[in-house]
Amino acid sequence: MLRPRKKYTVRDLQLLKGKRCLTHIHVKSPEEAAAAEAAGVDLMSCSFDSPEAQARLPLLVAAAPNSFLSCATPHGLASPEEAIRVAFRALEIGASSVYCSASPFIIEAMARERIPVVGHLGMVPRHVTWTNYRAIGKTEAEAVQLFRDMKTLESAGAYAAELECVPHNLARFLSEQTKMLLMSLGSGPGCDTQFLFSDDILGDYDERLPRHAKAYRNFLEEHRRLQRERIAAFGEYIADVKAGRFPAATHLVEMDDAVLHKAIAAIGKTSG
Repeated sequence: MLRPRKKYTVRDLQLLKGKRCLTHIHVKSPEEAAAAEAAGVDLMSCSFDSPEAQARLPLLVAAAPNSFLSCATPHGLASPEEAIRVAFRALEIGASSVYCSASPFIIEAMARERIPVVGHLGMVPRHVTWTNYRAIGKTEAEAVQLFRDMKTLESAGAYAAELECVPHNLARFLSEQTKMLLMSLGSGPGCDTQFLFSDDILGDYDERLPRHAKAYRNFLEEHRRLQRERIAAFGEYIADVKAGRFPAATHLVEMDDAVLHKAIAAIGKTSG
């Protein structure tokens, strides 16, 4: 099993830029975090955008103590002050950095406080009303704007940016033009990390697999199989109880008859 000699820092990641492509998985449970660390993944990310996700973070940190873990902040941060508070709370729990899809104005405030922050470029699901779900950067105008947005994010102080659904040859060029780490989600092999969600890798949802993703297992069918097995097992238990097959003698604790009779007699005297 290959693991880094120590838990990565942002500085370690920056020194690796251009040297090799890092693996990156978004996890949603302690079991997935532990599995990703055991498999030797370089980076992990997780959600920190709901009370449930925030309560889960300490469990993820404990499950993968040697892994770099970045947390996605809530959408709609109302002010730089709120963003800073949320980010520091995640870092205090054990996150290594935070992801934020807000404007460079928000990200700059976080970076001024030395918070390691990841921005988002390309197709941003939280802002998809402005673009629709599609690749970004296929035209000259969009490619130029994407470059400008990247430089603005870099100037704001982000150390990395998720680059989602950008043409791979443009993504490679952009990665060469910035000191930020570009994290490819559907943007090809020329970036600094390859990023997939655990749901994609495990085949663990009902929707059609995205074009940029690859499923290595079929957990959805496994969950369905397990549910069928649950129903069958519960049904067999109910049938056994109704038919008098459960509990059987092997499930019972036996009391000596003589002792039982004495106990009953004693109880009778006490209750009388």
